[in-house]
Amino acid sequence: MGDVIPDFIQPTEFRPNSTIIMESKEIPVIDISSSTDSVIGEIKEACEEWGFFQVVNHGVPHEKRKKAEYLARKFFGLPMEEKKKVRRDEENPLGYYDSEHTKNVRDWKEIFDFTVKEPTLVPASYEIGNEEIKELRNQWPDYPPEFRAAYEEYTEEMVKLSYKLLELIALSLDVPADCFRGFFDDHASFVRINYYPPCPFPELALGVGPHKDSGALTILAQDDVGGLEVKRKIDGVWILVKPTPDAYIINVGDVIQVWSNDKYESVEHRVKVNPNKERLSIPFFFNPSYYVMVKPLNELIDKHNPAKYKEYNYGKFYTTRRLSDFKKLNVENIQIHHFRIVE
Repeated sequence: MGDVIPDFIQPTEFRPNSTIIMESKEIPVIDISSSTDSVIGEIKEACEEWGFFQVVNHGVPHEKRKKAEYLARKFFGLPMEEKKKVRRDEENPLGYYDSEHTKNVRDWKEIFDFTVKEPTLVPASYEIGNEEIKELRNQWPDYPPEFRAAYEEYTEEMVKLSYKLLELIALSLDVPADCFRGFFDDHASFVRINYYPPCPFPELALGVGPHKDSGALTILAQDDVGGLEVKRKIDGVWILVKPTPDAYIINVGDVIQVWSNDKYESVEHRVKVNPNKERLSIPFFFNPSYYVMVKPLNELIDKHNPAKYKEYNYGKFYTTRRLSDFKKLNVENIQIHHFRIVE
């Protein structure tokens, strides 16, 4: 990316928070090879205290993950002319994107997005009353030639792991294990492959700025370089999530925060860039079907603990967030706090 500070980096806006960064010894690492009461209790505690945890003995074949990582590096190593053949745009938000050539997005990275279901159905507009449905279709690169097949196999494993985690989270909330399953019949889940080149100005940029995830669950595979930081709930300190070999990092998103009626919180996180090493991460975003109306679970509300959110349509929410990546909408960037019931 050169040695000249790009125009789109705003030092005063994007300089990382000066709060002391600590390596995480607190974010739990949970063995999910069983569904014992002990494991469910660990997940409950992690969701309440952190909104994040790592899982091991998760059942995802090691070789499928390593093949996915290898092919991602092969793809991002291609000449720009080749990668641009599958570049995303306002009409199709799936495919390749790089921050160096898009001035209104300031994250220091290259990405490749694809959906799990093809086509994936989403509302064409965020506007109430416009019920037109749009089909999202993937743009697969020609090179590496085995890229598509390998990632389709890998995402099958992510979907299986997601359902397993949903069951454990449901049990930790004292609701039936299959309580959430019906919300994902036509799920709008997608994979984002992140490639972070070495950044010569790490004090001026972030790989990903502070944010919360708008879906249900995020399952992150990261390499051994690290860079993910989580904002600790008790004191607001940014905690570096130290890579654990073969583990996946899990965080609950906004949808689970609403379903749980704030029992579990979607927590802010960000990614720091590295001045010397490239970094690769592959998050899987497990999202409900576009027609799902998101609201607190009936089992978790009563007269002593009333619903804290009005229901909202997940598809409209998703479309608004996606469109905001490409143009300024005439609405505020939507967040779940817009649906909070004011007492």
